Parts: sequence; structure tokens; C-alpha cells
Amino acid sequence: MTRRRAALAEYARMEPAPKISPKLLGLMTVLGFSSGLPLALSGFTLRMWLTSEHLGLGVIGLTANIGLAYSLKFLWAPVFDELAPPVGLRRFGRRRGWLLLVQALLALAIAALALSDPGSGVGPTLTIGACLAFISASQDILIDAWRIETFAPRLQGAALAGYVWGYRGALLISGAGVIAWSSSIGWDRAILAMAVLALLGPLATLLAPEPGRSAHETPLGFAARFADAVRAPLQEFLSRRGALVIIAFIILFRLGEALAGVMVAPYYTYLGFNRAVIAVANGPISLAMTLVGAALGGWLVARIGVGRALLLTGFFQTAALLMYPALGLFSHQPHMLIATSALESFAEGFADAAFLTYLSGLCNIAFTATQYALLSSLAPLALRTIGGLSGFIAAATGFIPFFIITTFAALPAMALMLIILKFYPPADTRR
Repeated sequence: MTRRRAALAEYARMEPAPKISPKLLGLMTVLGFSSGLPLALSGFTLRMWLTSEHLGLGVIGLTANIGLAYSLKFLWAPVFDELAPPVGLRRFGRRRGWLLLVQALLALAIAALALSDPGSGVGPTLTIGACLAFISASQDILIDAWRIETFAPRLQGAALAGYVWGYRGALLISGAGVIAWSSSIGWDRAILAMAVLALLGPLATLLAPEPGRSAHETPLGFAARFADAVRAPLQEFLSRRGALVIIAFIILFRLGEALAGVMVAPYYTYLGFNRAVIAVANGPISLAMTLVGAALGGWLVARIGVGRALLLTGFFQTAALLMYPALGLFSHQPHMLIATSALESFAEGFADAAFLTYLSGLCNIAFTATQYALLSSLAPLALRTIGGLSGFIAAATGFIPFFIITTFAALPAMALMLIILKFYPPADTRR
């Protein structure tokens, strides 16, 4: 009885849950939109554009490498903590000042991409795409910092929900939207419209409050901050048993998907599907199936544990890759394209729920944010590096053998997962 009274007294002393500001949540959603808008423009949409210009598969495959900035953004993140923004922007504060500069550069980079002509010279288009990815990754750093410093810890979930809705909405517009509009107004105008939409980012930044915790009273030097932010968490992780096996698994987990995904745009065109059908397959249907897959994957993790869920969803995702060579037997049949895109999107969301849960469980509580950032940066490394070779492989083998190869490329990660489950199991499977 005494313990119960003590617990009730402690509960009574607890502060009430902070209330979410609708204005802040709305601004977070718009900033999420600003963050998601450039991603497809240097990825799937760009590959569709290059395909329509009849460029070689090798060149199209190299577009995977221009997004390497997303995997390496932790390297220059300390710059935004250590250096004040340019003089004219300092009155907006550290976070908003840098964010306004980066967002202005982002809109200019999208406009420059729209005005490039890959048909007459692909070099400038790829260079602008790489710059766009770098600026976009920098914006992600600043938006994440603003979110963490603005919202109370107990409101981070709501803030992330707003961010994800804005992010996914932007992906839909800059992906399926641009592809569909390009058929009627041309690629240049469709992409230029994205530069106009990118102006929503600085508008939200101007309306947003500057976080009170972003300034450092005694800032460390860049080298010291880098050591603090990267070296210590990395050393702690590498000191664990099986660390190198786990790192290899994280890098290889998406290898098959990475190789296949880069070649999807030219493959759809090769099979005779027009841009309107591709936009439908990769638009609302793909988004809905990704969300359904993520929800079911989250339920499965809670039901059977992260280790077994990761193994099951990983094998399902590997099997789903076989839909691509099967699609080659049903060219010009839109229902088969939609089924392929829907199943692959479901498999991606299904596997991601378990994979991201696994990554989260690997983090030491003393280094949670930094270790998660580093581990999640390793996950797309296969796409940003080996994925660049996909075009050359597809050109040498043909599309259907290529997609069969991508299925086998996913198997080494599954073999590593079996080793991890036996010798270095996730916390919820240890006995």
C-alpha cells in the first residue's frame, strides 16, 4: 500500500504533457516538404529524364553516385554548429540564418537543373544534380537540428510525424508529379515548377522561431567537435563483438534493392510503358503500399522480435525483386507494372520497419543520436557507390538477367543475418 501511495504521489508531481503548437507542427510539415522535394530530382525523376533523352545505361547508373552527400553529411554537420551564418543573415539566428542561405541555394540549384540540357551535354546536368544533393543534405542537417532544439523531447514523435507527411507529399510531387507533367509541359517547366515550390522552405523558416538552445557559449574547435561527435561513438561501437560483421550486414542489406532501383526507370521505358502509367505506378499507389508495409512490419517486430522479423522481411524483400524479371514477360500491360511497383513498395516498407528498429537497438544510450546517424549513413552506402555500376552491368547482361542478378546480390546480407542471430543476436532475442 505504501508503494502504491508513493507511486501515486510521484505521478501527481509529474509535469503535465506539453501541448503541441499547431503553428509549429504546421511549420515542421512544410519544412519536411522542403526536405523531401529535392530527393527525387537527383534520383528517380532525373533517371527518367535521362532515359527520355536516350542516354546510355552506364551514364544513367552513375546518377546513383551523385547522392553520396546524403551518406556523408555527418562529416560537415559540425560546421553549422561552429560557424555563424554570413553577416547579413546573423540577425535571424544560427539555425534560421544558415537555413535561409541553404534554402535559397536549393531553389537556385533546382532552377539550374531545369535549365540544363542533358540531351546536348549530360556532364553539366550530373554536376548540378550532385550540387543539388549536397545542398539538400545540408538542409536536412539544419532542419533536424531545428526540430530537436525547438520541440520538447515528449513532442518529438509528433514533430517527426508532421515531417514525414510533408516529406512524403513532396516525394510524390517531385517524383510522380514531375514525370506526369513532363509529358504535357516538358521536363524543363515541370522541374522549374519545383524551384517555385522550394520557396515554401524559406517562407516557413522566416515564420519559424529561432531555437533558444542553438547558440554555444563556449564553442569547441572543429577538430575537437569532430572527435567528440564521431570518433568516440565510433570507437565504442567498433569495440563490440561482431562489430565488423554487423557493419557489413548494414551496408549489404540494401545491395540488391540498390542495384535494381537505379535501373527501374530505363527498364520501364524499355518495356514500352509511357510516363503517365509510370507516374501512377510510382505515385499514390506506391506511397500507400509503403505505408501499409511499414505498419505491418512494425506489428511483426512487436510480435516476434526484431531479429526474426528482420530475417523474414529481408527474405520477403529479396523475393519481391523477382517481380522485375517477371515484368519483362508482360510488357505493355499496365496492371502488371502497377502490381510490381505495389509489391516492391510494400516489401520496402515492410523490411524498413524491422531494419530501422534493428539500427535503433544497436545504439548505445550514451551516443544514441550520433551512432544512429552514422549507422543510418552506412545503410544507403551500397546505393551511392556500387549502385553506380548497375547501368554497366545491365548493358552487358540485358535487363532480365540483370534483375535476376540483383536478387542474388541480396543473399549475402541474409547469410550475414543468420550469423548475427546465432552469435551476436539483437537484445530482444538474447536468452
